Amino acid sequence: MVAARPLTVALLGCGVVGSEVARLLVTHADELAARIGRPMELAGIAVRRPGRIRHDLPVDPSLFTDDAESLVDRDVDIVVEVIGGIEPARSLILGALASGASVVTANKALLAEDGATLFTAAEKHGSDLYYEAAVAGAIPLLRPLRESLAGDRVRRVLGIVNGTTNFILTRMTETGAGFSEALEEAQALGYAEADPTADVEGFDAAAKAAILAALAFHTRVTVSDVHREGITSVTGADVASARQMGCVVKALAIAELSADGASVGVRTHPAMIPITHPLASVREAFNAVFVECEAAGELMFYGRGAGGAPTASAVLGDVVAVARHKVSGGRGPGESAYADLRVRPVGEAETRYHVSLDVADRSGVLAQVATAFAEQEVSIETVRQEKRGTDDAVLVIVTHRARDAALAATVEALRDLAVVRSVLSVMRVEGQ
Repeated sequence: MVAARPLTVALLGCGVVGSEVARLLVTHADELAARIGRPMELAGIAVRRPGRIRHDLPVDPSLFTDDAESLVDRDVDIVVEVIGGIEPARSLILGALASGASVVTANKALLAEDGATLFTAAEKHGSDLYYEAAVAGAIPLLRPLRESLAGDRVRRVLGIVNGTTNFILTRMTETGAGFSEALEEAQALGYAEADPTADVEGFDAAAKAAILAALAFHTRVTVSDVHREGITSVTGADVASARQMGCVVKALAIAELSADGASVGVRTHPAMIPITHPLASVREAFNAVFVECEAAGELMFYGRGAGGAPTASAVLGDVVAVARHKVSGGRGPGESAYADLRVRPVGEAETRYHVSLDVADRSGVLAQVATAFAEQEVSIETVRQEKRGTDDAVLVIVTHRARDAALAATVEALRDLAVVRSVLSVMRVEGQ
């Protein structure tokens, strides 16, 4: 092994994840070489400011460069992309694949927006494209979907895929904190960015949901296909109402196959789930994904979904896999999009609604509200009324399963009723 030519690795990006990848490549070099059958060595690290001294990393300072294009153009075996974003990441990955290098990326945004271009290039040039770290950090999830469950039919994927929102909702549930207070704590602890929009508005989860759906249902799904709602409108009253129902509020990514197997729906939004559901106990910044299969039944994948070390672990797992292929002359599985299913709009999804209304407290109100549901053929499961002031009350209604479009139309009809002073909140109920 000592005499064998080392496999060369170009690292694009040296932030929180990239620096940990570089560290592991150097400090675990002997173990990685034993697992692969050949040693590996860093050929270069592309950064924005190569002159910045990195005393914390055990790498040769001369490896740092700000010329990522030249680094990719070298005759390297593996390119690891952890810079994120759409460009220049897309161009760099395409250049690497064209040169025959295998690519490992953690770029969920790029994969969810234009993964088809990358997969097509990998196929054309006979290169590997691995991306385990793009979803759920260190949790082994994408490879089981792509390989371990390749002989099964996945019916549904239901998951908590964003640690920031899960931390916020955990705090709101367990301490009674409001959204803003919980967000501030998440930022103070480093779980949320200074600008938390990507997390709290659901953009991050939507990208991950698209990737999961594409793998699970062998269909190209982009982030534009995903119905997205954030958690900014979740209130303490929602959390309390969920508790009364024996539920908790979680931000979920959901991808599900239709009953006839002809279409797939993909959405991400806050929802109430029963405390008996396995996802209900997922706390703090942890992630978990619940997969329902025809033959395997129910599976759950759980662990740390973000952070430098956990994400680097997933990256290195992919690096070892593609390096082994380089040594053996083989190639891993490519894109599987043969099913080409229709991606249906959220209006066709079947779900349940929890609706909280501020209504006039007088006779006939419940009848008018019930009529609004009946006109859309939405069946009411439970009704709870709480006195509020002298002449108004809060009416909490939970529906049976119905099409989302019918449920949404019902809510709009409720807004037009004179006896309904306001629609306080609307939230889906899942997991039952």
